[in-house]
Amino acid sequence: MRISGGKARGVALSVSKSSVHRPATDRLRQGVFSSLGKRIEGTDVCDLFAGTGSYGLEALSRGSASATFVEKNRKACEMIRKNIAIVAKSMGADRFSAPILPKDATKAISFSSKRFDLIFADPPYEFLNSIESDLFRVADVNLEVGGLFILEAPGNFEYAPHGWVQSKRIGKGVDQPTALFYERK
Repeated sequence: MRISGGKARGVALSVSKSSVHRPATDRLRQGVFSSLGKRIEGTDVCDLFAGTGSYGLEALSRGSASATFVEKNRKACEMIRKNIAIVAKSMGADRFSAPILPKDATKAISFSSKRFDLIFADPPYEFLNSIESDLFRVADVNLEVGGLFILEAPGNFEYAPHGWVQSKRIGKGVDQPTALFYERK
């Protein structure tokens, strides 16, 4: 797994199969960030179910101001710490604004005193149907007005939460992961 763009392009991330259920694919992540383009610059992002931290680290590499990582697995939190150091070093930065919160992404209400411009969520697919409404409740509390909530899901996933509109879908085929872009109505 590598950072696909920005200052840390090509940097390999540490991935532990025992700590992460299913890392986000490079191809889908690259599609998401290509779609976002310059919109990522200067943003505050949140990476829910962070795993390796790939979404938040990709955002930092491409110019976001900060990334907050929410992950309840302690081993995954350690892996995120390592990956933050790897990406910071490759970018020539001593440190980033990149807190790691060891919390359940569906149970915590507010993650920060500020709201985020972008929230990425890559939950375990097997739990998605049981947590979908919780995810949008968390996004509603933590997302800035005009922000985007980007959910990685199986290709056959369909959900139309009240008060939200799906503005984009990246990924093809029911057997492939897809990224769903949601905005508040």
